[in-house]
Amino acid sequence: MNKKKVLIPLPRYGCDPSEVAIPWLLLNEKKAEVTFITPDGNIAVADEIMLTGNKLGLFKPMLQARQDAINAYHEMAQSAAFNKPLKYTDVQAGDFDGLLLPGGHDKGVKEYLESSVLQNLVVEFFNKEKPVGAVCHGVLIPARSINPQTQQSVIYDYKCTGLLKRQERTAYHLTRLWLADYYLTYPETTTEDELIKSLACKTQFIEGSLPLLRDDLQHLSRGFIVKDRNYLSARWPGDIYNFSLAFIAMLTD
Repeated sequence: MNKKKVLIPLPRYGCDPSEVAIPWLLLNEKKAEVTFITPDGNIAVADEIMLTGNKLGLFKPMLQARQDAINAYHEMAQSAAFNKPLKYTDVQAGDFDGLLLPGGHDKGVKEYLESSVLQNLVVEFFNKEKPVGAVCHGVLIPARSINPQTQQSVIYDYKCTGLLKRQERTAYHLTRLWLADYYLTYPETTTEDELIKSLACKTQFIEGSLPLLRDDLQHLSRGFIVKDRNYLSARWPGDIYNFSLAFIAMLTD
């Protein structure tokens, strides 16, 4: 693993701390070389509400990042790689062994989810059949990455999962009185709805078991992931340990 190079794109603001820091921590333990990229090459900042729990009220224990993820984020924030990101335009797929796409739901993630540069990069990774992992809202990037040869999404014929509509709507309804549409990145639709539209058939989207408890290294059975060929997808921070370990396994296959 110490020769494997992994690329992790991030928005300037709003990445989910669990979905970037736990994969980084486990990749770092395996001596993989992680490169971060941001739109302008400046250091990314995670969603502060997820880190601090501010404004989550009584739902803070349910919705805030767990302490292990917070600890991992602060450790990652001290790393040389995180503090010296490249620009989106500075990299190409041929220089890396895998691509990992974290999520985030604050409106700041739109520049990341809608980046044509990242979408073209995803197409390159799929054309080279290199491992691509996406979690939560991060699955929208492959869904929006159009293969110019087929004019379809790169995951058009893949089985996958992603943030469930009921997860997105539940978080919104629990907090909408004081956080408005904070939990709705795109108020007019949901991640699940858009993801399904990018697929050849609705049955390719797999919900998995009820997402109530978050996984960890001692409770991996709580998490859920879908792997199809070179593509790995997961739904939320509660799947992140399963997701990270499976992505690491894909790099060594």
